[in-house]
Amino acid sequence: MALTAAAAAKIAATVLTNEKLRKTAGWIIAAILSPLILLLVIICSFMSGGADHNVQALELSYYGGMIAGEVPEAYRQHIEDIRASFAILEGNIASINAMTENGNGLDSHRVKAIFYSLFFGAENLRMDSSDFQMFVNCFVQYEERTRTVTDGNGHETSETYIAAVPLDSLPEIYASLENTLGRSITHEERANASEIYYRVLYGGGIPTYGEEFNTWSNGLPLSSAPFVGADGFCSPLGEGWRGMVTSEFGRRIDPITRQPAGHTGIDLGAPTGTPIRAALDGTVQFVRYKATGYGYHLAIDHGGGFVTLYAHCSKILVTEGQRVTAGDIIAQVGSTGKSTGPHLHFEVRIKGEMKNPRSYLP
Repeated sequence: MALTAAAAAKIAATVLTNEKLRKTAGWIIAAILSPLILLLVIICSFMSGGADHNVQALELSYYGGMIAGEVPEAYRQHIEDIRASFAILEGNIASINAMTENGNGLDSHRVKAIFYSLFFGAENLRMDSSDFQMFVNCFVQYEERTRTVTDGNGHETSETYIAAVPLDSLPEIYASLENTLGRSITHEERANASEIYYRVLYGGGIPTYGEEFNTWSNGLPLSSAPFVGADGFCSPLGEGWRGMVTSEFGRRIDPITRQPAGHTGIDLGAPTGTPIRAALDGTVQFVRYKATGYGYHLAIDHGGGFVTLYAHCSKILVTEGQRVTAGDIIAQVGSTGKSTGPHLHFEVRIKGEMKNPRSYLP
C-alpha cells in the first residue's frame, strides 16, 4: 500500500518527538548514507587527479592543521565533523580506560579508524553524547567484580565494582557495532578501517609488494598459539593444484618487468571467481584491498610463526581477526594488483622466512 503524504508526515513527527526513535533513525540514516558518500568522495578524488586528497583528509582529521582554502566546503565540513567526533570519542575512551585494569586500555587508534571508515562523509553527522558512548561501548564488555578494601582501622570488607574489559576480537567488535547501528558492516568497510589503522599506527603508505611489504608484514604481531603441524594442510585450490602451477617458487623472470627476480610463492592459474580455501586452521592476520602489488590480499596466522598469504583475489570473504578452519572458503581468485591474468599467488612464511609451498601442499 502506498504511503500517503499525511501518513508520512505523521510518522516523521513521531520519530522527531520520540528521543529513542530519533536516535535510532539518526544512526540508520548515517550508516546508510556514509558508505555511499565516502565512495563518491573517493571516486571524485581519483577522477580529479587528486588521489592524495583522501590521505590528506585522513591526516587532517587525525592530526589537525589548517585546511587549505581550495578545499570544497562540503569536504571541509566532513573533516571538521570527524575532528569534533574524535574529540568526543577520546573523552569517552578516557572514561572507559579509567575503568580498565592492569593498564589494558582501549586502542584509541582502532576505535577512531573504524569510526572514520563508517562515518567520514556522512551528511550532518549529528550525534549526542549518548550516541558516541554507545559506539565506544561496542569495543568493551563490562564485568561486575569484587575486591577487598581496608578502612582506616584496618578492617577489611568486600565491595563490588564494574570493570571495563577491552575486546580483543575484531569480529566480536563488528558484531556489537552491527547490533548497535542496525545494519551490516561490509568486508570492504572493515578492510578500509584496518588500512586506516595501519596507516596511522605505522605512518605513511603501507607497501603492497616486495621487501618493504615483507618487512612490514613480518613486523606484525603474531598469535602466541603454538603451531600444531602441517598434517591437515589443505590445497587452497583443491586437489588438482599441480596442473594449475604457472610460476614456481624461487628465481624467475618477472612476467611484468621481464627481469630476473625472486618469487616468494607459487602462482596457481584459475578462472576468476574460483573459491580459495584456507590452507590450515588459524586466524586472519590482515585483509587489504589494494590496486597495486598483491592487489586484494590476506594472510592467515596459524600459530608458531607459520603464516600463509593469498594474493590477487577478486573478492575477500573474511575479516581480520576471524577464526577459520582448513578448507573454509576465504576468498575468490582474481587478477588484482600486479598481475597478468587470473591466478592465486600463494605463500608460506615461517617466522618471516619464505618457504616453497610445494613442500607443504598435499
